[in-house]
Amino acid sequence: MSPFGALREQLLDAAAAFADNPDALSGILSGLVDDVDRALREEMEIFPVCHHSPASALAMVRRLREKQPKVIYLELCEDLQPLLTELRNCRLPVALQAFASDLDGFPSGSGPLSVVAPITEASAEYQAIAYALDRPDVELVLVDRSADHVFQWLPQEPSEQGKSEQGEPEEEQREDAALHGDSVGVEIGDLRPRFAELEEHLLHHGKVRHWSEWWDQYVEQPLAGADYETYRQVMVLIGSLFRRLRPDGAQLDRDEDRERYMWTRMREHLAASGADPSQCLYVCGAFHAASRVEQFGLASEAPFEITPRTGTRWLYGLIPSSQSAIEAQFGLASGSVSIAAATWTKALSRSRVKPFELAGQKKSAKPARLPAPVPQAEVTDKLTGFLSNPPALDALDEAELLGWCVDIVRLARKNGYLSSTADAIAVFETSILLAGVRGRARPTPYDFQDAAVTCIEKDVVPGRRDVRRLCEILLGGDRIGQVGYDAMPPLARDVYDRLEPLGLDLQKRTLQRALIDLQANPDLVPCSQLLWMLRFLLPDGTVRPIMGSRSLGERAIQESWDLWLGRDQRALIELGYEGVTIEQVLEQRLRKIVWDPKATASVALGAVEDAILYLGSRRFTDELGARAVDLLAAERTVDDAPEVLRRIRRLLAHYRATEPVLPAWCEAFVKEGYAHYCTLLPTAFLDEETGVRQVGAMLGFLFSMESLALSLGCDRAQLEIAVQQSHPEAPAKVALLWGAQSQLGLVSKADLRARCEELLDNPLVVPSFPLYITGFVQSLESVPSLTPFVVEVLSKAFARLPDNVLLPWLPKLITMLRKDAAELVPVLVREAGRTFPAGLAAVDAWVPPWAGRAAQPSAPALALSGPVAELLAGHPATLDAVATLLGCEGEWQQPSSPPGSGPAADLLTRHPDTADAVATLLLSGA
Repeated sequence: MSPFGALREQLLDAAAAFADNPDALSGILSGLVDDVDRALREEMEIFPVCHHSPASALAMVRRLREKQPKVIYLELCEDLQPLLTELRNCRLPVALQAFASDLDGFPSGSGPLSVVAPITEASAEYQAIAYALDRPDVELVLVDRSADHVFQWLPQEPSEQGKSEQGEPEEEQREDAALHGDSVGVEIGDLRPRFAELEEHLLHHGKVRHWSEWWDQYVEQPLAGADYETYRQVMVLIGSLFRRLRPDGAQLDRDEDRERYMWTRMREHLAASGADPSQCLYVCGAFHAASRVEQFGLASEAPFEITPRTGTRWLYGLIPSSQSAIEAQFGLASGSVSIAAATWTKALSRSRVKPFELAGQKKSAKPARLPAPVPQAEVTDKLTGFLSNPPALDALDEAELLGWCVDIVRLARKNGYLSSTADAIAVFETSILLAGVRGRARPTPYDFQDAAVTCIEKDVVPGRRDVRRLCEILLGGDRIGQVGYDAMPPLARDVYDRLEPLGLDLQKRTLQRALIDLQANPDLVPCSQLLWMLRFLLPDGTVRPIMGSRSLGERAIQESWDLWLGRDQRALIELGYEGVTIEQVLEQRLRKIVWDPKATASVALGAVEDAILYLGSRRFTDELGARAVDLLAAERTVDDAPEVLRRIRRLLAHYRATEPVLPAWCEAFVKEGYAHYCTLLPTAFLDEETGVRQVGAMLGFLFSMESLALSLGCDRAQLEIAVQQSHPEAPAKVALLWGAQSQLGLVSKADLRARCEELLDNPLVVPSFPLYITGFVQSLESVPSLTPFVVEVLSKAFARLPDNVLLPWLPKLITMLRKDAAELVPVLVREAGRTFPAGLAAVDAWVPPWAGRAAQPSAPALALSGPVAELLAGHPATLDAVATLLGCEGEWQQPSSPPGSGPAADLLTRHPDTADAVATLLLSGA
């Protein structure tokens, strides 16, 4: 006879009396009793738990001391087993992590993959782990599917997991709530209705705001003082209820596959080890304890084929976790895990139960001695009494509530609230009132939290924290775990060892300020080098330079750093999954960047620069440079031409300053770039999608690298042909082409000036004249000698363009200069400073140089005599070339012509010694 026969009859009678459809309800109610009976009759004892539940942890401690099992089967990823011993070196909460970045067998682009299983002190699984690891005769076996199977069984759609009941976390909590990142969470005892209408019904009739509060009031508190049999039966009943009322779907199929997996693994272990099932304990979520799969139980012989793992290489480690991170990842209400931790501490002191602790975390000197094991009692019906009798209500603890009220007022005043003693009294009375309305004599932390928000928080929040967050801090705060030095991967330990000369405690979560005087303490140079590499690899803010910089050709004498390595342990630990040293990880990252399918030549040049700055390996730099040459040759667009020009100029300047000869890849890059851009130049001029800045950068590369390219065997005729074949239609590109033609000597400055005058005189072209100016400004990238001419054109535009053209153009000009020509603005400003008068008083009398040349008649030829005249007459080609560059026109006088007149001739006549001395110097130099 089943011990639950009487309970089944009562439930069937209730279904017949109250339900519209007694058959459906009676089937559910009788099924609940059958699930409880089945789980409790199983040969191997099943311990149902709820994740991070103090009641489950308390029942676990009591049961372990009574039963003292020899084998514990735990619902946790089986491949995480080697990490459990490292928990001794950590401060909880921490999370076991499986991480994979190089995927084999998963869809492309789905990585990196990460699985975390958080562990807290107030959890049943930690009590089981601590019990087993500190006893050599106890075996702990993880039986849940591996991390590889977790992702094999996941659907392709993104999971809804991790959405909090109260929406997004607050700004202050987001950093700690993001400790798990985008990892998939694995937990024991996911007890929550998967039937939305059921959860809504429970919350409404329970007069609570969210599921965590309902669970605390109606399950957690009643089971905290219950005996083990009552606890086990109630937990299986709840698990069966949620299981039977959840809709069928892919999630239920995966849960059932997990149950088949775990029972298969347990039977395999029992067959291999020969362990006695009566001395074993199976710890799983209450949902899985009420399983109805055919593989359930040791007596079942139903097979289940476990699929092989993929070829993905998984890496394992421990990362710091926090209570808010657990809440955010598993959809719990904000503060619920903190309240659970406080409830766990109070339950221990009230029940005087000593929890199990790992050796590295014990607060006491030695563990308590275990009593003799107690045999399992016969299963009796505890559910009838538990369900029929109302739970005993705790009496009001005035001292506890008064302490909360006084402390929250004090904390609120520190955070800017105008709270007083009257607010403390109001919070006290409101807490009691809310508890009474919700049917409990003793206010819970949730009642107190609601009362504090009602009485203290008015219209605005004066500081960073609202009252709800202050209550969470008061009731325990957000405890954040830490991974100990011995539990870290080799890379993380190596980082801490290499930074030890700084004399800082980098394990602390507080900000650490490092002051480094590289000139006075050259021994700290390796520390500085490591910090710069960490800044490149770690997220922003973990390692932040306050003073000092690192660029090609620059080394700081003093540096100042803000270090948050203790706070961002996870990022440092995950670097250890990629390599053994920081240098190895950095090399792998750079190699991955340049061999990415979307990599461009500019990206590869950036990687070369980073390799020079942080690694200093000539072999690796040459490898990246060769890849940059290949990428440049394969490009069919010139979108990255400005970035390519900027980076290659900087790299060439670095090598010319530090190396006797240029690396072979630099020469190959210049040769390839010269031919590449010459080939694409006519198309780029005509293509509407190619911007003026890109074409200007192409010309800048061709003209600035021309001498080097010609020395390497390139043909200048290729550039001349490319320019002659270019026929742009856009005004800006036309101006850019004119600048290139002037650099090649195809157009003189006088011709350019005449063309601009023609454009200004044509009323049909005047509206588009600003576009020509844009092209002239961009041409300074390739033809810096045009700077005076560009200043002249800008001045004429401001003087002659009508207001309806000039005024709308000015904002566009400023935007263009800031966005596309920021490095050219200083050149224009310096030239304008040399051209325009320095004082305001001289502006009225000032005549522009270009206006003076146009208005004044040609000056009479100046005839000189003496050595200077003989020198100039003997070498006329030099003076003709200078005159052409300056735009001067004139004719040579015969030596027999009379001496010229004017100030210059008079000056030379009065001071012949100066001219003779200059001539002597020139002749001696010749």
